[in-house]
Amino acid sequence: MAEMTFKEKMDKLEHFINTYKGKPGPLMPVLNETQELFGYLPEEAQKIISEGLDVPMAEIYGVATFYSRFTLKPRGKYTIGVCMGTACYVKDSQVILDEFKNQLKVVSGETTEDGKFTLEATRCLGCCGLAPVIMVNEDVYGKLVPADVADILKKY
Repeated sequence: MAEMTFKEKMDKLEHFINTYKGKPGPLMPVLNETQELFGYLPEEAQKIISEGLDVPMAEIYGVATFYSRFTLKPRGKYTIGVCMGTACYVKDSQVILDEFKNQLKVVSGETTEDGKFTLEATRCLGCCGLAPVIMVNEDVYGKLVPADVADILKKY
């Protein structure tokens, strides 16, 4: 199935907004749908949401920046989350993060120029026994050393 165009996604979003108009608490489900459709919350979509739900842009921005699920910038095809929780941090997850930064030529929170990878420092991933841990989308890698980074990137 072909990828939807931006316009098709906007049309689908407008339809979704219309199903939530007048219902209590519409913002979260509409933002969730927007995140699913676009992979982030484009400013154009935020404006449509603001007008369609009669919610100020400032409120949308506040919700979008409060919840880590939402992002205002496009993400890469693969999101690499390096755990910086206590167990991982004491086992040198910062060194792992630095190695990803060096190899991908991005800082934490940014996406590579080719749009392939987004690098993030994350909170605890709940795999403390495997520290230090990363996730690439849904794949978990543990007990890492900096030399593992190149092989992990090659898989994607």
